[in-house]
Amino acid sequence: MPIKIPDDLPARQNLEAEGMVVMSEADAIRQDIRPLRIGLLNLMPQKQKTETQIARLIGATPLQIELTLVTTGSYVPGNVSRHHLSNFYRPWDEVRDQKFDGFIVTGAPVETLPFEEVKYWDELCRIFDWTQTNVTSTLDICWGAQAALKHFHGVEKYELPRKMFGVYPHRVEASTAPLMRGFCDEVSIPVSRHTETRRADLEALEGVEILLDSEEAGLCMAEDRPRRQIYMLNHLEYDARTLGDEYERDLGEGKPIDLPKYYYPGDDPAREPRNVWRSHGHLFIANWINQTYQNTPFDESLIGTR
Repeated sequence: MPIKIPDDLPARQNLEAEGMVVMSEADAIRQDIRPLRIGLLNLMPQKQKTETQIARLIGATPLQIELTLVTTGSYVPGNVSRHHLSNFYRPWDEVRDQKFDGFIVTGAPVETLPFEEVKYWDELCRIFDWTQTNVTSTLDICWGAQAALKHFHGVEKYELPRKMFGVYPHRVEASTAPLMRGFCDEVSIPVSRHTETRRADLEALEGVEILLDSEEAGLCMAEDRPRRQIYMLNHLEYDARTLGDEYERDLGEGKPIDLPKYYYPGDDPAREPRNVWRSHGHLFIANWINQTYQNTPFDESLIGTR
């Protein structure tokens, strides 16, 4: 089934060029079904790239998806046009009375700051609390996952001596978990982090199950069933060139940055990187959508009441 996004959202052209079926708003109205409503709290600076990456994955599942783009009201990002924000995004205060089947909280370029120093931290905590009554399942990505773990469990993040950067092998820790259905035993996943969340801190938590881990890159993903949160610390949604773009950006700005590990063929930046994680990105999101669909009530008003 196609994904429903605003007709003039720039990501729409990118997705259609890739061959994805994107439903117009007029066609969606004529469909006699209830689409799954998914909200995307996009905290990334390059919002249009993130919109495309997330929409590509959730739009490839068999269900009709209605995507709502959400932003914080307490902080207005300066690296995206006001036109784009006002046309396509809604402040969380405007949707807080609504119900969502799924909700995604992205990462943000603030991971070396203490949580409490992030300008929108108080609002983000209110959003996390709101997911407990208004959302069936929440997917927290990268710093978004660290923030959720801090809010719900007091779990701290730890600064790394060097940026963990590359496409690292990960092992499946819970092969029978629904979110891991169809996964290979070993999965290559892009990692781009200055901080880490330690496995031992999550092992001490009741109701939290570790799903993916890496001997070299550390903890990757865990599921918190009592709070209906999925903590994904890395990036199965990335494009093939995303790590390369980050590498070239940091080099150009004179920042200390290592070559992304296991990324360029032969460790040669002149050679085009290969996307070896795409299928698992689609599989993971399909499993999440499927699990959400099975758990969410048809009557939206009942979301968060069970």
